[in-house]
Amino acid sequence: MYNNIKYYLDKVAEIFEQETFVAEPHELYEPIDYTLRLGGKRIRPTLLLAANGLFGGKEEEVRNAALGIETFHNFTLLHDDLMDRSPLRRGQPTVYCKWDDNTAILSGDTMFALAWRYFLRQPSPRLQQILQCFNETAIEVCEGQQKDMNFETMALDEVSLDDYMDMIRQKTAVLLAGALKVGALYAGAPEKEVEKLWAFGEHMGLAFQLQDDLLDGYGDTAVFGKKTGQDIRDNKKSFLPLKALMLCSGEQREALTKLFAAKDNMDEEEKVRRVLELYNAIGLRAAVEDAIAQEFRTATKHLDDIQADEALKTPLREMLETLNGRKK
Repeated sequence: MYNNIKYYLDKVAEIFEQETFVAEPHELYEPIDYTLRLGGKRIRPTLLLAANGLFGGKEEEVRNAALGIETFHNFTLLHDDLMDRSPLRRGQPTVYCKWDDNTAILSGDTMFALAWRYFLRQPSPRLQQILQCFNETAIEVCEGQQKDMNFETMALDEVSLDDYMDMIRQKTAVLLAGALKVGALYAGAPEKEVEKLWAFGEHMGLAFQLQDDLLDGYGDTAVFGKKTGQDIRDNKKSFLPLKALMLCSGEQREALTKLFAAKDNMDEEEKVRRVLELYNAIGLRAAVEDAIAQEFRTATKHLDDIQADEALKTPLREMLETLNGRKK
């Protein structure tokens, strides 16, 4: 029953169906309920439950932790959407669009506090260690977001690939790793195995983000769910242009840097066409796919090294395979 990822996905869906997020004042909690009812992949609480199950933990003892990690994740999305002025999230209007900026800020702040409340409701002999993990993870996510914002005002050639990998490690990967670590800590897993699980989650998260970067340039719009090339239109310093700079000749490098500095003086679709043309000329797609494959291989190695029942690793392997198999 516990040896497949669908079991944990269904369990997370059941947890959220049973929870109520509505309270008074209604104006504060309605956007929270709206956000948490939009669904999404709910990868983080699923990983938390699967990691707990890997080490023989009891699901009823991590229910609140699963709610807490997903509430925190959605808090970051609420504020990200406001900062990025994104009109849609999961195909629906974002909170600041449906309500207003102040509501998005205050409801988001409340979600951060609610996440802490959920963790504090979940007793454990290792609660201090769990809360420390959650707190450090939350700080790193915010640090990663600030670095991402810093990149927006920097020229393409001022951001190194190492800088970018560190940013996505903080902004994206550590929350996957943190969810896994929390689940394992609740189950009483040995420290050495917990750290291997953290490393597994970190590299899975890096692969996940690099895939998103690749899909933005080369994904099928019908499958991916959003228009491709948006990172190019936004001059976003993602893995693609930064890796491209390393592969370009001097002339190509100059052309790419200029294209990513262009704003209102160039037709957006022409810009996307020219950038993708340059990417194709240097064989960028294959280079990015190699980088993604390496992150998945590293994640797999860390999972292989964990001393636990192999059958109970199956859900995590299935999650890794699902992410690795996303349509390009």
